[in-house]
Amino acid sequence: MRFALTLTLTLAAALQAQPAPDKEAAVKAHLDAARKAAGTDHMGIYEGICTQFAKPAAPRATAVPPARPPRPSTPPARDTWHAEPVKVFDNLYFVGEKDYGAWAVTTSAGIIIIDAIFDYSVQDEIVGGLKKLGLNPADIKYVIVSHAHRDHVGGAGYLQEHYGAKVVMGAEDWNLLDRTQATWLKARRDIVATDGMKLTLGDTTITLHVTPGHTLGTLSVLVPVKDNGKPHLAASWGGTGFNWLSGSPVYITPDRPNKFWFDQYIQSATRFRDIVAKAGADVLIANHTHLDDAKNKLPRMAARKPSDPHPYVIGNDAVVRYVTVAQECAKAGLARTEP
Repeated sequence: MRFALTLTLTLAAALQAQPAPDKEAAVKAHLDAARKAAGTDHMGIYEGICTQFAKPAAPRATAVPPARPPRPSTPPARDTWHAEPVKVFDNLYFVGEKDYGAWAVTTSAGIIIIDAIFDYSVQDEIVGGLKKLGLNPADIKYVIVSHAHRDHVGGAGYLQEHYGAKVVMGAEDWNLLDRTQATWLKARRDIVATDGMKLTLGDTTITLHVTPGHTLGTLSVLVPVKDNGKPHLAASWGGTGFNWLSGSPVYITPDRPNKFWFDQYIQSATRFRDIVAKAGADVLIANHTHLDDAKNKLPRMAARKPSDPHPYVIGNDAVVRYVTVAQECAKAGLARTEP
């Protein structure tokens, strides 16, 4: 009897100790789901954040992440980043760089900027771009910053200082900006965005959603736009990359390991996917030009004829698929990195 009891307990323990479902199968399932969602139109985000998990990570010789090379003391040459401004909708203009998106929303009471790119390019691209488009930068009333990384918040201080623009950012990213050592003019704490917040200027209301993951205060937005008077709804997923994988102490702490960040990201992507589906968003814009294929779409806008389809109007299903790619890539990353 004692032997039988011991055998029973041993078998029970063995069953409890069975390994989790095969890691490679789980990773592959999420990669396949992401690739299906990407189709032929969202390969920028798929290749940018998903393909890194296709194979097991090579073992690291040390747990200490490699030091980043120091930033150049002078701005990069203008020809490496400058892009011409483009009118994309009746009330939405691209005023970003070659690789970084910035958008100007015109309203009956002024201009709202979405992302302020770098401190060294804000005058050229946003201020100069608005002037080239026949718009007045003095009309900038708000600057919405998707997250407090220099490539999106770097120019916000300039617009705040020179034009009195109110800077809008998530609470956690205001804190992140406070902790950031910078030689550039940082924006002073202004408007703290809350989840579901409506920012109204004149005849236009932009809806802000707090979607932690890329940073804890990342903002994703819905922007009403018009094409020759026809209404559409643009969505922007505020932060995309999995920065914590570098092991940076800005992200990874004892209480915030990889799993914490992946879980935050997955939850946010799942929720924002449902939001864009319910809202009927049919336009995708991004703060990195490889993500919304701006490098191909903006030249098409410049050459567009009245009878041509709008390159940025991709339909609600395509916008939902884009956020699905982000969600499934994060699930693949979690499956790959967790024991």
